[in-house]
Amino acid sequence: MSDNGWVISPETPEALGPGTLRPRLPSPVREAVDERFARHGVRLLLKRDDLIHPELVGNKWRKLAPNLRAAAGRTVLTFGGAYSNHLRATAAAGRLLGLPTVGVIRGQELADRPLNPSLARCAADGMRFHFVDRSTYRRKSEPRTLAALLRACAAEDAYVIPEGGSNSLAVVGCKALGEELRDHGGVDVAAVACGTGGTFAGLAAGLGPGRRALGIPVLRGGFLDAEIRALQDDAFGGLRGDWSLDDRFHFGGYARTPPELEAFAADFEQRHDLPVERLYVAKLLYGLVALAGEGAFPRGTTIAAVVTGSPFPRAADRV
Repeated sequence: MSDNGWVISPETPEALGPGTLRPRLPSPVREAVDERFARHGVRLLLKRDDLIHPELVGNKWRKLAPNLRAAAGRTVLTFGGAYSNHLRATAAAGRLLGLPTVGVIRGQELADRPLNPSLARCAADGMRFHFVDRSTYRRKSEPRTLAALLRACAAEDAYVIPEGGSNSLAVVGCKALGEELRDHGGVDVAAVACGTGGTFAGLAAGLGPGRRALGIPVLRGGFLDAEIRALQDDAFGGLRGDWSLDDRFHFGGYARTPPELEAFAADFEQRHDLPVERLYVAKLLYGLVALAGEGAFPRGTTIAAVVTGSPFPRAADRV
């Protein structure tokens, strides 16, 4: 137990925090009545994973909890870009649990610039930074490069969590998300925005038969199918669930939020009193509206859209 009362338990992610720090699990589900779906006979539910915990928001709790147990009090080292939600969640967890954290940041040029709001939050939570050039960052999973990075960070004994938090432990942790939607009843399609694929791989595995998982990648490249297959193989020994990806709604790539997407997100916020996170959730919701308009979902379909995070930083702060 740390001084702030947090407990790392070998049994359940819920035991990571007592009292008001406990996660809200299962996360709530509410209906969003929207004529853009209703006119096609489709029902939209919002799975509010953004309400799991005030600082370890959404799928980050599900992915980090098993990895924090595995870290067993060691320094946690992980990777991300300048606006990484995963880095912020890891830094917050470190502060709350009393664990040292190190962030390896993509982009050596950022080392000489003022910290943006996202990295400033990480620093305020005690995370140490190590900035690397983009070529080195692409090779970060190679054993020789990783060993050199650990030495450069003076963190040879650190517990390493991959970019986005997606590893076999995280995938198993996210299986509970699919199980919660399976047990909710009436869900035909569970949809989530995908970055590194760990949340989606677990979600698809937990849904059970008769339900389909739909992933909306937020990065360009069409590489995610193979990543998800590899993650499921590592976590479960093979493919699990009925799942598919639609690569059309990344809006140019990660952190790209053109005016069309901004306008859509603002409109959705007004319609449904929902703070819409732009980098992931807005692209998911935009994609679902477009797919409903295309007739991609049979009449009578109930879709559960997973709200994986809340807005940070404010749109005006993003560069």
